Amino acid sequence: MSSKRPPDLSHLAAPGAELRLRATPGASRDAIVEEAGQLRVHVTAPPADGKANAAILKMLAKALGVPKSRLSLVRGASGRDKVVRVD
Repeated sequence: MSSKRPPDLSHLAAPGAELRLRATPGASRDAIVEEAGQLRVHVTAPPADGKANAAILKMLAKALGVPKSRLSLVRGASGRDKVVRVD
């Protein structure tokens, strides 16, 4: 993971919130970008065996300031467009 800190997304960490995002697995570096109200998450992990999804949840947890155990992937386990719920 890059040494650059992820953006502060703690304002999105309300319990029950659903975050829609676009994933880019196999990227050249890990990054979370917020553009036009849409989250784009770039991870270096490959899109195989759930590695990219695990990396996305780990990065989101850090950016949201919540433990990984409070995040669940609701939709998009095998696609690029995902919905993650904060429990």
